Amino acid sequence: MLGTAAYSAATIPSTAHAANTVRRAFQSNTFNSVSHFPSNHFIVCGRFHIAVPTKAMSHSQTLAASELNHQSSASGNKQALISLSDKKDLTLLGNGLQELGYTIVSTGGTASALENAGVSVTKVEQLTRFPEMLDGRVKTLHPNIHGGILARRDQKHHMEALNKHGIGMFHVVVVNLYPFYDKVTSAGGIAFDDGIENIDIGGPAMIRAAAKNHKDVLVVVDSQDYPALLEFLKGGQDDQQFRRKLAWKAFEHVASYDSAVSEWLWKQTGGDKFPPNMTVPLSLKSSLRYGENPHQKAAFYVDKSLSEVNAGGIATAVQHHGKEMSYNNYLDADAAWNCVSEFRNPTCVIVKHTNPCGVASRDDILEAYRLAVKADPVSAFGGIVAFNIEVDETLAKEIREFRSPTDGETRMFYEIVVAPKYTEKGLEVLRGKSKTLRILEAKKNEKGKLSLRQVGGGWLAQDSDDLTPEDIQFNVVSEKKPQDSELRDAEFAWLCVKHVKSNAIVIAKDNCMLGMGSGQPNRLESLRIALKKAGDDVKGAALASDAFFPFAWKDAVEEACESGVGVIAEPGGSIRDGDAVDCCNKYGVSLLFTNVRHFRH
Repeated sequence: MLGTAAYSAATIPSTAHAANTVRRAFQSNTFNSVSHFPSNHFIVCGRFHIAVPTKAMSHSQTLAASELNHQSSASGNKQALISLSDKKDLTLLGNGLQELGYTIVSTGGTASALENAGVSVTKVEQLTRFPEMLDGRVKTLHPNIHGGILARRDQKHHMEALNKHGIGMFHVVVVNLYPFYDKVTSAGGIAFDDGIENIDIGGPAMIRAAAKNHKDVLVVVDSQDYPALLEFLKGGQDDQQFRRKLAWKAFEHVASYDSAVSEWLWKQTGGDKFPPNMTVPLSLKSSLRYGENPHQKAAFYVDKSLSEVNAGGIATAVQHHGKEMSYNNYLDADAAWNCVSEFRNPTCVIVKHTNPCGVASRDDILEAYRLAVKADPVSAFGGIVAFNIEVDETLAKEIREFRSPTDGETRMFYEIVVAPKYTEKGLEVLRGKSKTLRILEAKKNEKGKLSLRQVGGGWLAQDSDDLTPEDIQFNVVSEKKPQDSELRDAEFAWLCVKHVKSNAIVIAKDNCMLGMGSGQPNRLESLRIALKKAGDDVKGAALASDAFFPFAWKDAVEEACESGVGVIAEPGGSIRDGDAVDCCNKYGVSLLFTNVRHFRH
């Protein structure tokens, strides 16, 4: 990889003997090795590399050397500079450029790889006449390299400067960078000093230089662009749009690289989770047919932040079957997967429009699936079904054949099935259910992620809501204490309600959601919706609210008590908490304060 370089201006000997030595060497072109001139600096004259002692030189001798440089740099040979950490398809590129008559300049491992492939290479040090130093930190930041990249071909004084100093032009620059991203995210980790040494300096400098001067220099940072580059060069065309796209890609490549370095270094400082400035690198995964609605264009991007490496989530899920994912599919699948992943026991979650409409946990996953559908079969139809355990052949058959509880005849239809893994037979059965059924295999989201959400002109950042019942206390504030089964039901309902849009109410019993009310502007309406869905099963069930009840008497708390619920779990914190306690005491209902709110907007 081309690293940084320091430039030391060459000085020329003052004696006539030294000047004659230079002229004879130039005429015979015998400079094949820098070893002939130990302890010297070097001047580059086109394809001829003249080494001279580092003593002072007279003005007349400098002019003579410059004239020699001018003659050799005017030869018109096109040069390509190649320096790659990732050497994929390097042979294809090298042979292609050589066949087109390009002189290839390279360094280090890239030069060796090209030579082993039979491609002629001029090493960078032959141009700079300066050896690699400082453990590879200094290689290429040298006028003979960057002058040849940055010179504007339409500016007379730029070309005169190249001729004066004997610098050849580069027409193609192909560079990619040290694998910093892979190194700092490797399983074994990396020491701080090793991380620093994997920060590329010379590579980004050359990429940026070539991208800035893209009108005259083609810059390539992606091996997938090699065929297009060679075709472009073969055609002898001058498509500025093609050049601009390559330049854009180059700057984006460097920006993403710098973002990873910045993120890593900020973590090394032990700074706050919310840095003063933050860049989120996004990589296009797919163009979508449309957004939330057909008149909205859309695309899906994967977050390439270091914190997201191997951190799970729907964005990195593997799709085994079905139609391409849509904008709404991603939102719903994310909601279903985030919810089901929070349960420790075998669980099925069904989601419609990002809200869980059915949740059930059972040792028998088939029973859990049936109960999740039964909670709201109308909403479940056309929804997303998620499991937190492997889908085998038996479960897949149940998904394929299960009839809707509403009529006992209609097969349940789903947009997506998502699970942590599938057996081969399980996949085979599910593929037979529908050509369009999307089958996703996902990894559980890691805790501690940063949650980002866009508003007009800005972004909101917060910790992800990772709390589970094991992380909090369910404090009994009523006269009646819940039985162990009621407490477990309250914990289950509380875990469900955190995934329902506010204002949210969930009614659950025996590890099964019976009804939920979501997204209503007032909590009383959400309660009434949940009670209607739960029906007669509400008797003795647990009720969880995502936030406190602002009123109790003749409001949500009293209606819940009158319906027959056995236990209510809510955060508490209202100025009327005393009313809620008194109301529950009147009806003999257990009331639990969690001191944790679960708003979801």
